[in-house]
Amino acid sequence: MTYHPAQPAKTKSPGAGTDVKTFATAVLLTFGAGLLGMVGWALLSSGFGGFLGLVAAGFGIWWWAKIHGKVIPRELKTRSVVILLVVNAVLALALFLLAG
Repeated sequence: MTYHPAQPAKTKSPGAGTDVKTFATAVLLTFGAGLLGMVGWALLSSGFGGFLGLVAAGFGIWWWAKIHGKVIPRELKTRSVVILLVVNAVLALALFLLAG
């Protein structure tokens, strides 16, 4: 009888798509938080509005982390990144319309 040591299980390593989604999530969460601060400032025309916008951004990031387990999880569905992109686009449009 010969002895064959157990081989480690082969795991699928995450590809470049996972890295792109992780990077996009970090960028979109940061950009969205800034947009919320600016929209708050534009709505109330004061620093207090900006403060309220940043508080709303903090709540939104907390909610995102509660849904996904971490603020920026390694494995993330493409749907979540697309929804985050749409939310940022709507905030940018709102800021554009409020500033004009």
